Amino acid sequence: MFNIGSIEELPINAIELEYALQEIAAIESMVQPHDAWTYQTLVELLKQDSISMLVVYEENNKKGVADNNVIGYCLYQVVFEQAEILRIGTHPDCQRQGIASQLFVRLNQELTSNQVESLMLEVRADNIPAIALYEQQGFAVIHQRKGYYQSPHQPAVDALIMQRVYGQ
Repeated sequence: MFNIGSIEELPINAIELEYALQEIAAIESMVQPHDAWTYQTLVELLKQDSISMLVVYEENNKKGVADNNVIGYCLYQVVFEQAEILRIGTHPDCQRQGIASQLFVRLNQELTSNQVESLMLEVRADNIPAIALYEQQGFAVIHQRKGYYQSPHQPAVDALIMQRVYGQ
């Protein structure tokens, strides 16, 4: 069982930032094996003022950058009163332990304090555990993109666009 030490915005310190993004890219490669975003992709995205990231660190009693294991993350974009989750992930060893739910609590606090009116995301229609989590968090399907996800020698999978509206 993993205990969350903290959920924080990305560190400003260059060494800590690099370490966190390398850990996130490693988790990406595990949870999104066919479409993982690389370290460099994350660096480029985070240069945009509208994009932010929350990072979940495993609880430990050690001091030092390398001892703060990243176990989850949420990359999101806010444009005016609209927000979109671009990526959210939890290390496979830590899934189904409430980490993503706690990430949503923190994200919702951030967004409501910034007067965001709605939050959107996209999910594969065959990702039943993620859809259940998102519905538990107040999201509803607002659109379906037929055959959006395509892989060689695999049937196409629809993309579901889900939205949570704040203040309702």
